[in-house]
Amino acid sequence: MEIRQLQTFVTAARLESFSKAAKLLGYSQSAVTVQIRLLEEELGTRLFNRLGRRISLTAQGQRFFGAEPADSYMHLPGS
Repeated sequence: MEIRQLQTFVTAARLESFSKAAKLLGYSQSAVTVQIRLLEEELGTRLFNRLGRRISLTAQGQRFFGAEPADSYMHLPGS
């Protein structure tokens, strides 16, 4: 797990969009998708529901992120 993957995860989760996260982070959308896929593979679970161009955290993604489903903010565990 790389810090870059975690930063990408946090940004995508907050923006609810891989393409917006890519633009903000200065990555290609495909790079963001690959980083998230690798993180999901390493954790052995899906972190995002993919709904067309929109994404949302799965229950496992919410737990990994340390946020409750109704929370309007997100933070890394331990921060």
